[in-house]
Amino acid sequence: MLEPKVKGKRGSLFLDKYFSGESIDYRQMIALFIPLLVDQAFIVGLNLVNTAMISSSGVAAISAVNMIDSLNIFLISVFIAVSTGGTVVVAQYKGSGNDQMVSKATAGAVSSVSLMALCIGLFGIVLHGPLLNLLFGAASPEVMANARTYLIGSSLSYLGIAVVEAVCGALRGIGRTRASLVLSLIMNLIYVLLNFVFINGLHMGVFGMTIAVNVSRYLAAVCALIYLFRMDNTLHVKIRDLLVLNWSMLKRIMNIGLPFAAEQMFFNGGKILTQVFIVSLGTYAIATNAITSTLAGVMQIPANALSLTLITVVGQCMGSRNVKDARKFVKSFLWLSSASFVLMALLIFPFFHPLVSLFHPPAEIIDDIFLVFLINSIAQIPLWSISFITPSALRAAGDSKYTSMVSMLSMWLFRVVLGYLLGIQFGMGIVGVWLAMNCEWGVRGFIFLRRFLGEKWVQHKVI
Repeated sequence: MLEPKVKGKRGSLFLDKYFSGESIDYRQMIALFIPLLVDQAFIVGLNLVNTAMISSSGVAAISAVNMIDSLNIFLISVFIAVSTGGTVVVAQYKGSGNDQMVSKATAGAVSSVSLMALCIGLFGIVLHGPLLNLLFGAASPEVMANARTYLIGSSLSYLGIAVVEAVCGALRGIGRTRASLVLSLIMNLIYVLLNFVFINGLHMGVFGMTIAVNVSRYLAAVCALIYLFRMDNTLHVKIRDLLVLNWSMLKRIMNIGLPFAAEQMFFNGGKILTQVFIVSLGTYAIATNAITSTLAGVMQIPANALSLTLITVVGQCMGSRNVKDARKFVKSFLWLSSASFVLMALLIFPFFHPLVSLFHPPAEIIDDIFLVFLINSIAQIPLWSISFITPSALRAAGDSKYTSMVSMLSMWLFRVVLGYLLGIQFGMGIVGVWLAMNCEWGVRGFIFLRRFLGEKWVQHKVI
């Protein structure tokens, strides 16, 4: 009977040593992390299910959805970046113990993100024709017809997801990850349920998917606002707070959010250009990329949850000016994130063929999917964490401009140029494009690690 107690004691000693400090302890971190992990698992899992469902409508449908999703990620990432700025500001005010400014920061985040999303949505609707012709003009007419429907429908839904992201970002900043989890689950479960009805039941294809995405996002937005105004007993946000822009608060949020938004635009712009390379390789290459990207997303579930958790953890540490804790936790999260990729590889590879069969791929591309996924899985273990976990910590400390500049330059100088050379010029195809991405992770991660080991990133004043 003594052995389990000894093991339990050793476990708690390990957690105390690496995940506890003066600012926050491992129990609080676990309370932050678990809802985010469940949230990421549901988002990726439901994305996998949705991709599998739309694949039943044919290769043209899955190709169109994958193409437009790369554009969706580009546009949505702009206001998600600003909501991350809200998370950082809220977390730092929470760490400093200023509850009144926490409420003002929350209202500022929701207002600014919603306004930005409305403008971006109108941009996508009005300019959908030129956008599609410019980016994906090489696609077949059937793929383009599906892409047009999905782009207009997605653009209509941006305001809904913006409200949800802004509220969830603020809730993560104060450690209310359970509430943000519930809102995310409402949105994603309704989405997959409606997709099942419209795609599998009524056979509405891509048009049914656009109806599902709009209904789910706006229902979740209504729930988010009801929670903010009626159910939360600490933030004390009123409707009038959202209608009046607090310029000083908006400046704080934008100082973090805008460089990150610019980074995301350039970063995802590079991914879209890479997508253009892939489109030129043919429909099978698009499908290979879509399926492999979905599987890679499954691999990244725990690491993405750790990255989101670290923003709150470092934000609160820096709000209380405890640099020692911030450094300690970043190192611990880097090791834990890399270990998570080993664990996920051991869980996923034995079930590779059953997972791939969900997407109904042509037999000709299964070997390509396996090769690309294997290369990427090996590369993720040492490279993903330093490339994505480290900048989350730097950004949470206010070092947003530096992280954004590095990410933009590395994306265009390495992933885009090298991807074109390896994939197109040297004839390596989809494998070359993914190899270039892995190389870019290594370059970017090395630069971020050097920044983290220095002093400049801890000298910023966010609040």
